Amino acid sequence: MEKSFFIDTHAHLDDKRFSEDLDAVVARAKDAGLKSMITVGCWKKEGGFSSVLDVLKKYDSLWLALGVHPHEAKDAVEDGPWDEIKRIALEKGTRLVAIGETGLDYHYDHSPREAQKKVFARQIALARELNLPLIVHSREADADTMEILKSEGAANVGGVFHCFSGTKEVAREVIDLGFYLSFTGVVTFPKADDLRAVVKAVPIEKMLIETDCPYLAPSPHRGKRNEPSFVVETAKEIAKIKGLSEDDVARITTLNAEDLFGLRGEEEKPQIAYPIRKSLYLNITNRCSNHCSFCAKFQSYTVKGHYLRLRHEPSFAEIIAAIGPDPEERYDEVVFCGFGEPLIRLDIVRQVGMHLKRRGCKIRIDTDGLANLVHGRNVLPELMFVDTISVSLNAPDSAVYQKLIKTPFGDDAYPAILYFLRQAKKFIPKVIASAVAVPGLDVEATRKVAEDELGVKFRVREYNTVG
Repeated sequence: MEKSFFIDTHAHLDDKRFSEDLDAVVARAKDAGLKSMITVGCWKKEGGFSSVLDVLKKYDSLWLALGVHPHEAKDAVEDGPWDEIKRIALEKGTRLVAIGETGLDYHYDHSPREAQKKVFARQIALARELNLPLIVHSREADADTMEILKSEGAANVGGVFHCFSGTKEVAREVIDLGFYLSFTGVVTFPKADDLRAVVKAVPIEKMLIETDCPYLAPSPHRGKRNEPSFVVETAKEIAKIKGLSEDDVARITTLNAEDLFGLRGEEEKPQIAYPIRKSLYLNITNRCSNHCSFCAKFQSYTVKGHYLRLRHEPSFAEIIAAIGPDPEERYDEVVFCGFGEPLIRLDIVRQVGMHLKRRGCKIRIDTDGLANLVHGRNVLPELMFVDTISVSLNAPDSAVYQKLIKTPFGDDAYPAILYFLRQAKKFIPKVIASAVAVPGLDVEATRKVAEDELGVKFRVREYNTVG
């Protein structure tokens, strides 16, 4: 598997606290696994952007954001640096990827609030003109910040709330606007339980990580000058909160940053084998028996930072090569689960599965439970090498199933799934029925079908969360 890298999406590398050892700081960032950093240049009436532009020239690993911080808004109402930003944006080979940081700060009120609002709105207009995302600073000003973003059409360019410290409710509003949330080392602080609760509640697909260095050094570096290499500590904490690996967090947040800031250079390579946590997933087909109304692939083929849209269905040899050496030692289980129904390719599942079983791997299949209808026979006796099978029940009755799943098998589908689950207990040690918590679905009624009628375990999958 390819190594995952981090991106520090918000650093102030032109700060005077880096003036003596910036070369060493950048070197440590590379050694810590950082792919790149976005250095944020905040305009000053005296000096403009000169200090951050000087830093940018020295390092190829840096990208640039430019804006007027709300603290300096009073000096930019009449004569802001808008033409300068446009000139830099249009230069050949520019590395300008965002406008900001900009926004509102009602904690310090270093600039009058009306001035802050005017300058904030002007920068949203500039972002729309240049088609660049926004980096938003909002401190004790969430209501006004959201109102201005909405009224000025910021959703057209998107962006990120940097150093997010708001509530779950504000987080949901930010995400609904199409923006990301970026978290700093504050999430590692002992008294930051409320912020950790936000991290737990929001999808990691909408998260970025940052240092905001030289400020807000995470534990165990708290009290020291912060620097980009410390972003790893923030990733570790998020991994712990989300039940993911550090590598998962690195891969997902890097992909998020590349998507937001337009940093992805080459065509995405589809993944056949992809790790999440301590499991290895096998993506062997994009074909499916159904057309589920809630399927995530209708929005994106990316799952936890892995691109799963196959160019062709992989052969046995391609799958084994993608798995790599010693899967029995590296993973707790191997899971047949991609963006498609694996048992459509029953023969390849059996071939690969039995090969892995002989090596000592634990095998799981995630399926829609319709394989018997697809193949015209009871396939479960052919799956005795499987340790766990998870079947998408997704409804308490046939009518609801038809509405949600849009299956081509009509009224035959739901009874077939019930039969599949009952039969699975005869051949496979662990059988699970699952349901996606689609708004309006009676989850408890579905649970009763699984546990009381079928006698199998039941698992609820969070709506709009995959992997």
